[in-house]
Amino acid sequence: MTGAIVTTLNDGNSGLEAYVIVDTLVAGKAMGGVRMTPDVTPAQLAGLARQMTRKLALADLPIGGAKGGIVSDLPPGAERDGRLRAFGTRMAPLLKGGIYVGSDQGICYRDRGLIFEAAGYEVAKSGDTALLPCSWAELWERCSQITGFGIAEAITAALPPDAPASTVAVQGFGTVGRAAAVHLHARGHRVVAVSDRLGVICHPAGLPMPDLVAATDPTGLVDRGALPAGLTTGADPDRLLDVPADILVLAACSHTVEESDVPRISAGLIAEGANDPSTPAALAAFEARGTTVLPGIVANAGGAIATGAVLTGTAQDAKDADALADALHQEVRDRIRSAYAAVSERAAADGLSLPRAAARVSAERVAARQGAAAVPSL
Repeated sequence: MTGAIVTTLNDGNSGLEAYVIVDTLVAGKAMGGVRMTPDVTPAQLAGLARQMTRKLALADLPIGGAKGGIVSDLPPGAERDGRLRAFGTRMAPLLKGGIYVGSDQGICYRDRGLIFEAAGYEVAKSGDTALLPCSWAELWERCSQITGFGIAEAITAALPPDAPASTVAVQGFGTVGRAAAVHLHARGHRVVAVSDRLGVICHPAGLPMPDLVAATDPTGLVDRGALPAGLTTGADPDRLLDVPADILVLAACSHTVEESDVPRISAGLIAEGANDPSTPAALAAFEARGTTVLPGIVANAGGAIATGAVLTGTAQDAKDADALADALHQEVRDRIRSAYAAVSERAAADGLSLPRAAARVSAERVAARQGAAAVPSL
């Protein structure tokens, strides 16, 4: 089935205004994140739901794409929690009917828990039957870094096997960017700069990753006072783009890099940790100068792959939470590397950039699933 299904979820008591967009259903199922921002719209969600469809098809998982959005700029507190619970109550029939929504911009794992609780929904169960050897919360304690892990896998796949350790700059030090930095650091790369809402932290010899992570709160904000002496800090997050680095991870939000920013960026390899972090014009400028861009539907698919694997019954023979988490990390490694191989081969064969090749390969896979007679020209 294809074509967006738009569901509006409103509640006058809590002030809830929300939408759920289902782009495609595969075997009656679809999945995607739910975001909570003041400017979210059905049109925006429809584009993100289509992107999720292509991401999951590229990862070869039998589930369709969806996206949810709650219109709100409420700060943490009782009123915001009430709105999340209202969303969960109204989302319950969709969740129990095969439409899963997880964390996205403005929604953390704790928020997702409130939504599920209000919906009376447990991913690990079907009725009274346990589908997993642990609770969803136990599993995600072990998989909280899995999207960043996937970014590190995509970068590793894109680098030559004998490539020396690289310098890395990370835009956005939230859950995804922080995890990518940790995993790249563990692989011997030198993280020389990161940015959060307060600005940039950098050091050409590499940042002390354990100290940096310890000084960071769950929202990705780094306590400068808890950092060791000798690091350079600046008040403008945008200045991260000026820091010399071999690899740039864009993990902040959409369209943070514009065409005018491209000349400032020295990195020869850019990994999209956020959805559409560069404008179309910026992508064209990167392509024109020969910069390699790892598209988000390959690089940031880790969380989607892990969740999709659980929802479709893949990697569920594990006997406990640790074994299941290990199996899901292996799923992410294998599927991201396979997707990168397919995209890079098409890019080489057709003379395309990686983002264009990823769009073409994923569109073909979606069309093949749906038995479409033709694939859109890209």
